[in-house]
Amino acid sequence: MKEGIHPKEYRLVVFKDVSNDYAFLTKSCVNTKDTIVWEDGNEYPLFKVEISNTSHPYFTGKMKLIDTAGRVDKFMNRYKKHQKKDAESK
Repeated sequence: MKEGIHPKEYRLVVFKDVSNDYAFLTKSCVNTKDTIVWEDGNEYPLFKVEISNTSHPYFTGKMKLIDTAGRVDKFMNRYKKHQKKDAESK
């Protein structure tokens, strides 16, 4: 293994699935700005995820449309900007 490529700042972090409010505590080195008080009364960094094993269709067996960030709309807006630039340059 290569030396010096692995992070050294592992700490306990709460990961919370925003689609169903499922949360779990594990060690991670992910950077977070939010915090949460966990079941044991201690405060831990909070990292919000859009999907976890409790909401993913593979694990639940239920199909679910997930577009929390409006990804399609964002793409279409960016595409329109590029079309306008192309039309102006012609």
